[in-house]
Amino acid sequence: MFSLAGQKALIVGIANEHSIAYGCAKALRVQGADLAITYLNDKAERFVRPLAEELGAQIIAPMNVSAPGELEAVMAQITEKWGKLDTLLHSIAFAPMDDLHGRVIDASADGFGMAMDVSVHSFLRMIRLAEPLMGRGSTCLTVSFSGSTRVVKNYNIMGPVKAALESAVRYAAAELGDKGISVHALSPGPLKTRAASGIGEFDRMLADATDRAPMHLLASIEDVGAMAAFLAAPEASHLTGGVHEIDGGYSITA
Repeated sequence: MFSLAGQKALIVGIANEHSIAYGCAKALRVQGADLAITYLNDKAERFVRPLAEELGAQIIAPMNVSAPGELEAVMAQITEKWGKLDTLLHSIAFAPMDDLHGRVIDASADGFGMAMDVSVHSFLRMIRLAEPLMGRGSTCLTVSFSGSTRVVKNYNIMGPVKAALESAVRYAAAELGDKGISVHALSPGPLKTRAASGIGEFDRMLADATDRAPMHLLASIEDVGAMAAFLAAPEASHLTGGVHEIDGGYSITA
């Protein structure tokens, strides 16, 4: 069994105990990593802080990537306390409700820009700030979905956004390869998370995906966490640029 003992990991995107980011945080902690966990705002803190404390997080801090200076403040805390960062997990996405529920071709410029900024560019900003703290074998992870490459009913604007995120993963992996820093996207099938609740007819999507997946099972947040922990381990240090499907085979079906 691989070990993450001594590694330092930043987890961004926990909203509650059903979050993909929480499944990843648990898996990284079980393997020995020390955690820094962020929460969106004061309203979110009451849900996130107990989970972070349960996991023994050494840093618990607010981070709204749309608020000037908050990302930089978290990275400054990490620099002061740890002086390094081995793993970065970005599990946040957002689109205004009107744009999310409308046709892609009807998306507003402001809504499309906001979705791209929060869901994609924030990952690149995090990597840029983390890069000086990362050595060979470090890992940057984000979360995607198969709606990036196939049309998924009601996924709408988030399809093009996730396609951009996956492209960003490949370019970042190429740019950081010489430094031994890997970049990956985790791509589970439909999961019942708070973020997914904004997608229309999501329960029907879950049922359809379960039926079509060859294993007739969908991933759990623990399954996604297991993949995240492996990709953060030294044993995976020669892997980079991948979009890793964790979905019971859902993504291979037509």
